[in-house]
Amino acid sequence: MIKTSITMQELRRKIYIKAKADKAHRFWGMYVHVCKQNTLEESYQMVKRNNGAPGIDGMTFDDIEQSGVESFLTDIRQELIEGSYQPSRNRIKEIPKANGKTRKLGIATIKDRVVQGAVKLIMEPIFETDFQDGSYGYRPKRTAHQAVERVAEAVVKEKTRVIDLDLRAYFDTVKHHILLGKVAERIADDQLMRLLKQMLKAGGKEGVPQGSVLSPLLSNIYLNEVDKMLEKAKEATREGKYIHLEYARYADDAVILVDGHPKWDWLWKGVNKRLREELDKLQVHINEEKTKQLDLTKGESFSFLGFDFRRLWTKTKKWRVNYQPKMEARTKVLEKIKDVFRRHNSEPLTRVRDLINPILRGWVNYFKIGHSAKTFGYVKDWLTKKIRRHLMRAKGRQGFGWTRWSTKELYGMYKIYDDFKVSVRKVAPT
Repeated sequence: MIKTSITMQELRRKIYIKAKADKAHRFWGMYVHVCKQNTLEESYQMVKRNNGAPGIDGMTFDDIEQSGVESFLTDIRQELIEGSYQPSRNRIKEIPKANGKTRKLGIATIKDRVVQGAVKLIMEPIFETDFQDGSYGYRPKRTAHQAVERVAEAVVKEKTRVIDLDLRAYFDTVKHHILLGKVAERIADDQLMRLLKQMLKAGGKEGVPQGSVLSPLLSNIYLNEVDKMLEKAKEATREGKYIHLEYARYADDAVILVDGHPKWDWLWKGVNKRLREELDKLQVHINEEKTKQLDLTKGESFSFLGFDFRRLWTKTKKWRVNYQPKMEARTKVLEKIKDVFRRHNSEPLTRVRDLINPILRGWVNYFKIGHSAKTFGYVKDWLTKKIRRHLMRAKGRQGFGWTRWSTKELYGMYKIYDDFKVSVRKVAPT
């Protein structure tokens, strides 16, 4: 969860306890907490930790701190209290995707990010009590690794029929009136609802901007009824400790797994039908071209959060799940590193190292679970050759210098990231 001061922690704890104790309670008087100086201070520190590019006004954190953070936050607070605060338009940045298309990020000004963060600090503990176990995206104390492990365990336990769900332009098509209606089920505060509506409308007539401080929370609120439907189906078909349906969702990336036994054919058909009904209520459209319905017992595979999943028969005559980085994930990290070497081909290896180490560390830390050893080995072998070629070119020579340096010596001498270890697998074969 977001690290906050004791005062803010206590407030959030009290809100959480009340929301959990009374699922029908509608909170009022929340806007005053958004406007508090300590809430804005906590939000500013949270936004600063995330860093990020400036918004449409071009203002940076350095600019704010040179002119004074306290006065910056005091001005925001005054605008909120007076009701004169108006969010700015987002600066749109297009990020290339692996399929050649682009993903639009809406970059808010730091001022707007601070206000969004303040709203999140107050709203999050209310809705956190309503979210379901299978929802993992951008939630306190929940990680992508936990979602991946949940799916892996389901595969091992015979959930072999899979809906690999892809939603068409989900963040861009969230309907504001539906979202605000869902928020109003728990918040009865006209000032806070007005502020939330202002922030949504600043991004356009519909949708929540990707990259926004508040968007992950709002997107989870929007899809919570889908999660509830899946949770209800899971519990309704439970037989003691045995479940016959599992699901995991991380933002708009979701996978649903159903028991492969023929007696559960009706559950498979029912979940497919109910899923579409719930999404239709939200006016969220399934991308039929990318959404897959598959059977792991036929050797098929699916992807979730950057991992490829399949079921394998072991030498000890047991089924196990195999999950490792997708080929696209491997290609992407190699392209990033290759670009660094290309742009700095005439500079010392120490300069290259300073740029590639954070890339390697982040990528390995994410993919270090499951069965990534083979992929890690490939990446390290490829990287070793790039390093050797860089050093040999600097000496005006050809080749890789295999007789000049041992690989261990090379990585140690230049302090290049070398922790290509896979964590102990938590999912045992059956």
